[in-house]
Amino acid sequence: MAPSSDDGSTTVDRGNTFTRTGNTVLTDSSHPFYLHPSDSPGIVFVNSIFGRKSYGDWRRAIVIALSAINKIGFIDGSIKEPDSNSPSFKAWNRCNDMVISSLLNSLSKDIVDSVLYSKTAMDIWTELEARFGQCNGAQLYRLQKELSEMIQGSSDMASYYTKMKKIWDELDTTCVHYSCDCTCGGKAKTLKPLQDGRLIQFLIGLNETYGALRSSILMLSSLPTVNQAYSLLIQDETQREIYIGVHSVESAFMASQQQFHSQKNREGKFKGTLNANKSNMFFNYCKKLGHTIDKCYRIVGFPPDFKFTKSKKY
Repeated sequence: MAPSSDDGSTTVDRGNTFTRTGNTVLTDSSHPFYLHPSDSPGIVFVNSIFGRKSYGDWRRAIVIALSAINKIGFIDGSIKEPDSNSPSFKAWNRCNDMVISSLLNSLSKDIVDSVLYSKTAMDIWTELEARFGQCNGAQLYRLQKELSEMIQGSSDMASYYTKMKKIWDELDTTCVHYSCDCTCGGKAKTLKPLQDGRLIQFLIGLNETYGALRSSILMLSSLPTVNQAYSLLIQDETQREIYIGVHSVESAFMASQQQFHSQKNREGKFKGTLNANKSNMFFNYCKKLGHTIDKCYRIVGFPPDFKFTKSKKY
């Protein structure tokens, strides 16, 4: 039997959620109507503001954020608006306004002005999907043109693959690929040509240093997936980096050795030239070859312990 409150209303205990007639008190964080104390109208779900470009990226980020806080039902229609006389209407309206505020904070000003007076978060979402979520020829042309012009260039394998994978994901979110979900194998037959086409696009943009490995991949009887080809190419790149690193160390060591020997040879030649020049010098006072004035004892004086070669005569 459900307990009764002091005012005569009925309180139903469903775990940590208490529903009371005329009022809703929620303490269960898994309930869609639960609001965390940190939730505020100024919260922003995504890092970048949507301004008519890259709608697929922005849409993906919003869906992830709303799903994480259990509010995705406010935009996909799974959480219906209750009757205005329902005890849960206030809680639903509060959460709906919170989602609306978060969506508006993630849009540019001109888009905000066009959806500001929407009543529900679902209305805003439906409007954005109709305006920016539809596949159109101009968007397809832009994405396909970027794919056709993309080359590896100075980028490493990971950066090149990431840029191409981003365009593929944007194409997938822009246009839905219809496929069969039955057991006839139609889905695999539909996806295999798509995967092969993307593999060819990926291989075309590679630098010529990967020409041998690219030829080996294309000669396989059954083409691998893009992920499998990327794994082979990243291993080859790693081996190249190791070889180049070892070769660079050896080259640097050989260069330092050659520089050391060259410097020694120059020093030896310089000393030999200096000695030869000294030996060719002639001091007129002493009449000796290779004798300089700064070392002539008859000019600068004899040291106290100098031993004369001839004895003194008294």
